[in-house]
Amino acid sequence: MTTRREKLEAMLLASPADQTLRYMLGLELEKEGQHERSLELLMGLQADSTPYVPAFLMAGQQLTRQGRIPEAIAVYQQGIQAAEVQGNSHASGEMAGFLAAITDQC
Repeated sequence: MTTRREKLEAMLLASPADQTLRYMLGLELEKEGQHERSLELLMGLQADSTPYVPAFLMAGQQLTRQGRIPEAIAVYQQGIQAAEVQGNSHASGEMAGFLAAITDQC
């Protein structure tokens, strides 16, 4: 039986630039415990010419769970900026909340 990850990887072969597929694969890899590979995909989405804003949030949360707080802070800060550039105040506010929560712990 084909796994969800395998299906996503097959779809990406046909559409390697598809941000949604790359994001979904990143989330699936995290579920499987492949954190570094997941973060690579999420960071790649952040570096696209039009950054995929949800990737900042998910990478920040993943880094926080791993105790990589300085990296999570940087990702949230970059994500807030990207969200504001794209006019996504909801995502900006959500990341600001996560950022405040982890900086309060430092």
